[in-house]
Amino acid sequence: MIKSSVEKALNDQLNAEMYSSYLYMAMAAYFEDGNLNGFAHWMTLQAGEEMEHARKFYSFIFERDGRVKLGAIDKPPFEWKSTLDAFENAYNHEVKVSGLIHKLVDLARKENDHATENFLGWFVAEQVEEEASALEVVKHLKMIKGSANGLFMLNAQLGRRGSD
Repeated sequence: MIKSSVEKALNDQLNAEMYSSYLYMAMAAYFEDGNLNGFAHWMTLQAGEEMEHARKFYSFIFERDGRVKLGAIDKPPFEWKSTLDAFENAYNHEVKVSGLIHKLVDLARKENDHATENFLGWFVAEQVEEEASALEVVKHLKMIKGSANGLFMLNAQLGRRGSD
């Protein structure tokens, strides 16, 4: 049986993961509108990963005999100043999500909830990957400094994400 404080926090995180998916779909739409289909592809895959994270929280809550309580998903932004701005926002969002996961781990430890702490270990490692992935694109965008040729090449590279 899961403690109510942990159940509420896991439901909050489930909602946060769904917002993340929604945010990345908004970013994908922004890139589609700008004819940057490779960037849009990257964001669409990211949105799918975030929805999968939400499903993991959903299933875990039920496995622990808890109750899933879905909340409203905030409206994400739909406009960014530039490609770099969008990816810096994505990176900063991942840093924020990492902080949320770390707070969940702290709560699980405080509540002496070993099962939840173990479950969250996967997310701690996943967030390292999520941050690194977004930061890599930020660094590449800073390297090309608005070069149309560089942007075209990076767009093509990001369009191949998932086909490795």
